[in-house]
Amino acid sequence: MKTEHVIVVGVDGSEGGRRALHWAVEQASARHASVRAVAAWSWDGIETMPPVAYSPAEERDRAWKVLRREIEELPATAREGVSIADEVVEGRPADVLAAAARDADLLVLGSHGRSRVWHAVLGSVSEECVRKAICPVVVVPVPRSTPVPAPAEPAVRA
Repeated sequence: MKTEHVIVVGVDGSEGGRRALHWAVEQASARHASVRAVAAWSWDGIETMPPVAYSPAEERDRAWKVLRREIEELPATAREGVSIADEVVEGRPADVLAAAARDADLLVLGSHGRSRVWHAVLGSVSEECVRKAICPVVVVPVPRSTPVPAPAEPAVRA
């Protein structure tokens, strides 16, 4: 019988990933669970300009730096009493995260929330994980910045 509860969270350095990590750690604290923060990486050659990494080893190292930075930037009070393991795995993010959550109680992901289109709001990785994961999946939204309407001007009486 499994006694330790595990929450797997995908971390990629984005605002959505940051919010997902914070939420996962809060839940782990409340539920006496541990967190496994997972970052996926892959190397397809130099595709971005300027390049982020020039080799697979650099890309893997960059993923480790991002993951560790995100964990270290959590408030100390949030991390207190919560076991957080970190893991960097080569592969497609949805495949890596679904596999990492195979024995987990919960998979937590961030959305990127930048568009009205479902696929873009949820994010392709989150959408695929929802379909592939065998445990419950929570997608933590990133608030959209919506303009605040100007207050209506009072009616002028003549």
